[in-house]
Amino acid sequence: MWHEFTYLKQSDSKEITADIRVPPDSPWFCGHFPGEPILPGVAQLGMVFEAINQFGDRNLTISTISRVRFKQMIRPNEQLRIIATPQRDQTESYVFRIMVEKEMVCSGVMTVVRRKPGVNPLNA
Repeated sequence: MWHEFTYLKQSDSKEITADIRVPPDSPWFCGHFPGEPILPGVAQLGMVFEAINQFGDRNLTISTISRVRFKQMIRPNEQLRIIATPQRDQTESYVFRIMVEKEMVCSGVMTVVRRKPGVNPLNA
């Protein structure tokens, strides 16, 4: 796996907290940018989904992603914390933020749904 969960928990209120380490030799750092590696946004969103999926039935797929804001770059060796809070009336919809120390680097809303049996998520 290209990243490692060092802490992963779901509270009684269903809020998910995950601490993640992305090794500096992760292939994601190869494309953005020579001499100035940063973690691409698609990788950040993938980590949010994987954290949410750990507490689902592992048969989830992303339905929508909205209001995403990338506020700062994530560099190799930074310790990340993802906090995903379910929206009140929509348990499949999470307001998320990615933090580096006390700074928010990314935020948004991710909605997940159960994958239909026999459907390839890449063709859904």
